[in-house]
Amino acid sequence: MEALSNAGNREIFIKTTFENMATSKGNGESELKELFVDELKDIYWAEKHLTKALTKMAKSATSDELQTAFEKHLTETENHVARLEQVFEVVGEKASAKKCDAMAGLIEEAEGLIEDTKEGTLTRDVALISAAQKVEHYEIASYGTLKTLAGVLGYPKAAQLLEATLAEEKKTDSLLTEIAEGSINESAKAE
Repeated sequence: MEALSNAGNREIFIKTTFENMATSKGNGESELKELFVDELKDIYWAEKHLTKALTKMAKSATSDELQTAFEKHLTETENHVARLEQVFEVVGEKASAKKCDAMAGLIEEAEGLIEDTKEGTLTRDVALISAAQKVEHYEIASYGTLKTLAGVLGYPKAAQLLEATLAEEKKTDSLLTEIAEGSINESAKAE
């Protein structure tokens, strides 16, 4: 219960902070909207590049369950790209990407883990789950912030779209935990 309270307090703090940042720059745009759009461009790049990485991760997975989870999330990620394009439209901006250094680093780390683990082993699956959950946590943080910003800036439709993606990212993270704890981690220990 305390975690829920802390999460609620954190969201109130973030919302209040962002509301205080929403000062007009004189050209009709607020600094907050500029930040929001910049962050949209960042996650848009991230999602587009993640589609390629998920394809590679699915092919590299040993267990059918993990491979299926990656393939399912690939389809969701393609939908996330389309949803982000809707968000850009709702806020009156052209959809464009800006390199996301964080996602580029996470994808590079995932590729390194694939190279550093033996093909066909559950140890590789453990590494893939670790890499994927790092990506999910980055996305959860990004979408949570964007959803809050959309609300503060008066874009309820954008907030709704971002909330839908946030929910899917959280569900994927939970599924990866279930797969890891269900069998893969213990089975990998025996390799």
